[in-house]
Amino acid sequence: MTEAVPLTETHRPTEARPPEPALLGQRTRPHRPDAEAGTDSAPPPRSLPAGLLRTARPKQWVKNLLVIAAPAAAGQLFTVHALTELALVLALFTACAAAVYLVNDARDAEADRAHPTKRHRPVAAGQVPVPVAYAVGGALAVIAPATAAWLTAPAVAVLLTAYLVMQLAYCVSLKHVLVVDLVVVTTGFLMRAMVGGLALGIPLSRWFLITTGFGALFMVSAKRYSEAVQMAGTAGATRALLTEYTTGYLRFVWQLAAGVAVLGYCLWALGEGGVPHTSVLPWRQLSVVAFILAVLRYAVFADRGTAGEPEEVVLGDRALSLIGLAWLAMYGLAVANW
Repeated sequence: MTEAVPLTETHRPTEARPPEPALLGQRTRPHRPDAEAGTDSAPPPRSLPAGLLRTARPKQWVKNLLVIAAPAAAGQLFTVHALTELALVLALFTACAAAVYLVNDARDAEADRAHPTKRHRPVAAGQVPVPVAYAVGGALAVIAPATAAWLTAPAVAVLLTAYLVMQLAYCVSLKHVLVVDLVVVTTGFLMRAMVGGLALGIPLSRWFLITTGFGALFMVSAKRYSEAVQMAGTAGATRALLTEYTTGYLRFVWQLAAGVAVLGYCLWALGEGGVPHTSVLPWRQLSVVAFILAVLRYAVFADRGTAGEPEEVVLGDRALSLIGLAWLAMYGLAVANW
């Protein structure tokens, strides 16, 4: 007679259990790392030419329209020779700026990959290889001044070369030097405003240079101030120097620059200069009102710490855009003496 064997855990029959919904979902749904990554997933690959174009910052090209400032101020803009020459200078300056952007992004590729926003730049994302960025940037840096020396006034080639040397030095080291970084970026705006006059042989007024230079310093320092305000209390900053600048100092700089720019413009607009005026209204004097309103409106964004790229501030605010158009209209009427 066989001895009954007790039913132990190892011998107990297991009950058939329905698969759990979570497990069932895992079995039936393929694993998709990109979907789980959400916004951190890498952007879809694009072509190399598109990546090079993005690296050249097309949105920043609007700054290069400053090349028409001096000819417009002198009333020498609407001639075939002027328009042809300015179109060429605009293209050459855009090529120089693109060269600087390409070299800058190639140098900063490793650091940009650790940045939450800059890691999507084409070079940092791998869409544009670093050697290609260096090669295209170097080629543009050589071709643009050489073309200027061949087709335009010698002073234009000298200015473009000086711009490239200064901006590349900025990419390498000058952007880490207090105050000098502000001066270099401001000088870049001033060079844009000067090159059109040099191309057409137009004498540059001292008031034009003062207003343009300090107006550019106003916008540059306001942008730095906004970055410092937005990064206050965080672990790091988008620019290394923001940890060394104080918001009080940057506020002082943009307020000083705004005041000097307004003073320079007023001295130009309210001074007679021996030029007869036959227009119906004193458009030159009236343009002071629009200019001051534009500075005051821009200062609102600077004070709030939301003054980013100048073109985005101007185009993103309807009131500021309308004030700017009103100023352009009065300025144009003053130059045309209507």
